[in-house]
Amino acid sequence: MSKPATKPGASAAETAPLIGELLTCPPPPITDAEALQLAKDAFGLSGSLKRLTSERDANFLVHDAAGSACVLKVTNAAEDPAVTNLQTETLLHLQRTAPQLPVPRVHQAIDGSFELRRSFDGKTESTIRVLTYLAGEPLHRVDTTAHQRRNVAAELARLDIALKDFHHPAADHDLLWDTKNAARLRPFAADIADPALRSLVERQLDVFDRHVAPVLADLRAQPIHNDLNPHNVLVHPNDHTRVTGIFDFGDMVHTPLVIDIAVAASYQIGSQDDPLTPVAEFVAAYHEVLPLAADEVALLFDLIAARLLTTVVITNWRSLRHPENREYILRNHGRAAAGLQAFAPISRADAERIFRTACKLEPHR
Repeated sequence: MSKPATKPGASAAETAPLIGELLTCPPPPITDAEALQLAKDAFGLSGSLKRLTSERDANFLVHDAAGSACVLKVTNAAEDPAVTNLQTETLLHLQRTAPQLPVPRVHQAIDGSFELRRSFDGKTESTIRVLTYLAGEPLHRVDTTAHQRRNVAAELARLDIALKDFHHPAADHDLLWDTKNAARLRPFAADIADPALRSLVERQLDVFDRHVAPVLADLRAQPIHNDLNPHNVLVHPNDHTRVTGIFDFGDMVHTPLVIDIAVAASYQIGSQDDPLTPVAEFVAAYHEVLPLAADEVALLFDLIAARLLTTVVITNWRSLRHPENREYILRNHGRAAAGLQAFAPISRADAERIFRTACKLEPHR
C-alpha cells in the first residue's frame, strides 16, 4: 500500500489514509432480525440470537433449539474478501492438520460453501461465516498464575508450529496491527493527550527505527495469529490453567514469527517493580515447545514495547473517532500504557540477558 507523504508533527486527522479504511469504516449495518433470518436461510440455524461486541465486524451468538451455539460473523465491508478467506482457510487447515488445537471450526452453509457474500446497505458486500462457539471462561476475567501462563504460551507455540507450512495468497496483506509496521504510527502520536505517555511512545519509536526495523527482514517469517490477548483466549471454568479456546484470527498476517510471542507476551507484564519475570516465564514456556533463535530473543524486549505502543496509538486514535464504542476499543489501552511505563527504566541489555537466561541460551558475548 502506498504511503502518503506526511509532515513532522502532522495531526492524525491529516494522515487518516495511513490508518487504513478497515479501521475507520463502521461495522456492517445488519439488524438483529436480519441476522437471525440470515442464519436460518443460509445456514439452517434457528433459535435465539445475541449481538456480540466487536471492533470492526458484526458478530452474533446463535443458540439453536437443541442448546448448541455458534457464532455468525459478518465482516466489515472494508475488509478484503481475500483476507477473510485467509482466516477461513487457516481454520480449515488447522482442522485438518492439528485437530487437537482449541480453535473454532467453520460451518458449511446450506449450499455447501464456507463463505457467503451479502449486502446490507445496497452498496457494499460483507462476507458471512458461521464458526463453532468455544466454551470457557475468558482469560481476562480470571486470576493469572504461572502455571496458566506457561500453558497459554505452550498452546501458542503449538499453534505456530501448525501454521508453519500454511500458505495463502493474502497472508502478506498490509496490516497496521502488524508490529513490523510500528514506525508508520509516528504521525498518530500527536493525538495522545497525555504528554508523558506521548513521550514514551515517541522514544520507543526511535528505538524501533534504530534497532528493530533494519533487521526484521533477516528473521524467519510465517503466518501468525498476531493477537493472543486475554480477550481472545478461553480457559476451563473449573481449571483456569487449562486452555479451552483460541479465537479471533482477524489480525492474522505473514510476518516474523517472533512477533507472535512478542504480542502475546505484551499481555503478561508484571508489576511496576517486577515487570519482566512473568514475561520471561511466558517466553521460556514458548521456547520449550518452539525454540527461539538468539537473534529473535535479542529483539523480544523491543518488539514487546512496539506492540504496547501500537495498542496505545491505534486504540487512542480509534476511540477519539468512535466514541460510541470507546469502552470496547480501549479495553487493552490502560494495560499497554502501564506496560510502556514499566519498561521505561529497563535497559535493552538487561532485558535480553533476562530472556536469554529464561530460555537457557548462552550469555550474549
